[in-house]
Amino acid sequence: MTAEPTAVLAESDALELLGRGAIEIEGRLVDASNTTLRAEISLNGLTRRCVYKPVRGERPLWDFPDGTLAGREVSAYLVSRATGWDLVPPTILRDGPLGPGALQLWIDEPEDASGLIGFVPAYDVPAGWFPVAAARDDDGDAYALAHADDPRLARLAVFDAVINNADRKGGHVLYPPTGGIHGVDHGVSFHVENKLRTVLWGWTGRRFPADAVEVLTKLSTDLTGPLGEALEEHLTISEVQHVALRVKRLLRAGKFPEPPTDWPAIPWPPI
Repeated sequence: MTAEPTAVLAESDALELLGRGAIEIEGRLVDASNTTLRAEISLNGLTRRCVYKPVRGERPLWDFPDGTLAGREVSAYLVSRATGWDLVPPTILRDGPLGPGALQLWIDEPEDASGLIGFVPAYDVPAGWFPVAAARDDDGDAYALAHADDPRLARLAVFDAVINNADRKGGHVLYPPTGGIHGVDHGVSFHVENKLRTVLWGWTGRRFPADAVEVLTKLSTDLTGPLGEALEEHLTISEVQHVALRVKRLLRAGKFPEPPTDWPAIPWPPI
């Protein structure tokens, strides 16, 4: 059966497909540091693509416990769903051809999708964009790493601060045909120490918009109930407690966080 990657699925249908569908691996995404596979998944005549990240293919890291990255991917989706912002594609944990792993709906971007993050000439930063870092190419020409002052990215920046995302590269932001944005690759999130590393520093020190305050307030409540319980299936109790602490600190500050001084603020490569 031919996949229909461009048709939009309702979230409930996507979750049912991911949870019960038959998985057929197509190939490996070679740019990923951990084993990341693209697959077709089919159920009752419906076929879509998905990303499958088996736990057995996770590369050991010095600062994250072995075998926990898939659960962190699922946790990011759970937090995204609680925000109501639809920032992470449907993601579950289930058995696959290579054992348990994270399974995430594949997002196809329209050919004419306009990126909101990138390197631009330092003398020609687009209007309405924030430069966040300086760079030079092999010829010595000056460039700026910059991103748009876009409310969709601002929401993603708030989300990253909540989950303590240590790897928000420009390439980890997708532009689906729905007109929103999606963040992917959240395996190195939810650490108890501050490891926020992102290209979205343009709002540093600015006040949160009203919708962000409302969402953070809701998260603070949800983390003491069903959301906290769901996260405890994938994270340690201490990690879940630190999510709640970060939310409270963000609400108390009322503004976007400052870059860390004891940790690289921007991931490499940034795009």
